Amino acid sequence: MPSIVQTWTTERIEALKVHFQAGLSCREIAAEIGVSRNAVIGKISRLNLTRDKGGALRPKKEPASTPRPRGAQRLRQILAKSFLAEPEPEIPDEPIHNGHTCSLFELSKETCRWPISSPGQADFCFCGNTPLDGMPYCAGHSRLAYRVNAR
Repeated sequence: MPSIVQTWTTERIEALKVHFQAGLSCREIAAEIGVSRNAVIGKISRLNLTRDKGGALRPKKEPASTPRPRGAQRLRQILAKSFLAEPEPEIPDEPIHNGHTCSLFELSKETCRWPISSPGQADFCFCGNTPLDGMPYCAGHSRLAYRVNAR
């Protein structure tokens, strides 16, 4: 029968308490003890350990640079840069010609995927015009889909 290795030995628990009271983060404690961060968080919870509110403050780290935006904000910045990098002549909002409508089964990389009408309606279809390179929509529908907010 294989021997069972105990994660929380008496020495590790004592080290956890010392590091916790010293103000180390759970990640730092985990690295010192040799267990996962989640194991440290769970053990702190089971031991009902709390930090002293009036304890010594740890020095704040200087920000290396401006924080990197995440998610939707980052995507907006990328799209804004691509639109600003390639200025296009102002095209008035022209009506979009939808003479090449197609059904769901006819969609491909060579057809605009902009839905027309509502799914389930008898007149529901897709635009079907030729899309811009690397985009799912034609020029007219790309104007509608990828608007840059003027903020």
